[in-house]
Amino acid sequence: MIRLALAIQTPEVPKIVPVALLQGSFEEKLQKAAALGYNGVEIISTNPAEFDQQALKAQIQALGLQVSAVASGGMGFAAGLTLLNPNPEIAALAYQRLLALIDFAHFLEAEVVTIGTFRGRAVGDKATSLQKLGEILQTACEVAAPKGVRLALEPLNRFEGDLLHTVAETLAFIEQVGHPALGLLIDTFHVNIEEASYTQPYQQALAAGRLFYAHLGDNNRRPPGQGLIDFKAILTTLCEGGYRGWLSAELLPLPDPDQAARLTIEYIRPLLGALSCN
Repeated sequence: MIRLALAIQTPEVPKIVPVALLQGSFEEKLQKAAALGYNGVEIISTNPAEFDQQALKAQIQALGLQVSAVASGGMGFAAGLTLLNPNPEIAALAYQRLLALIDFAHFLEAEVVTIGTFRGRAVGDKATSLQKLGEILQTACEVAAPKGVRLALEPLNRFEGDLLHTVAETLAFIEQVGHPALGLLIDTFHVNIEEASYTQPYQQALAAGRLFYAHLGDNNRRPPGQGLIDFKAILTTLCEGGYRGWLSAELLPLPDPDQAARLTIEYIRPLLGALSCN
């Protein structure tokens, strides 16, 4: 079954993450997500040690929601932490926070921790930086795998990152790392900028058995249906390719955080229903 989620941030995140949705307290966000018909929430956190994880889990479960993923999207933007940070103390703290997210995902029964901008930018030579990133992720996967958690690495467009822009090059990198707990997160917004096809990247990832997670956002990073991307073609590819994971709204809160969440599910749910792939 393909399930729908949306990204919300936990209370300790020091800034409002631009792609987090819904307004109100954390509990109010959960209530709105459930009322809109979402199956789960993608949790953006920067330091799970700063809040009551048991209470948060209870709030989620009480509303019949699941945690689709624990996201690291607030690490660089809100907390100033990146895995490839040139300051070794910051890089070390970033890695410790990655381990904390893995533990948090395990506690919440989420199968995925996402890694996008959290990886950071190249420090000097890109090949050396990729080698270093591979070593970091290999070690993290060795921690994550026994806990039933996988890491989903996201190809980023050239304006948001300087390492791993396309699905093909990210797949090649993942194969070099060689750990089964490392796979792909594909975001339609980045696909629109960097790829030559809306569907081929998903086909490549599915054929490789490495598509762990998927983000939704139109070409203008507004809700699906508010731009130019052919979501019907993408969803058909996912359905026919056997993807039965999560589709998560990670997009700009326009026209406002609540309406963006509503517009997303109102557009995507009928498309999925017409495909009958659940």
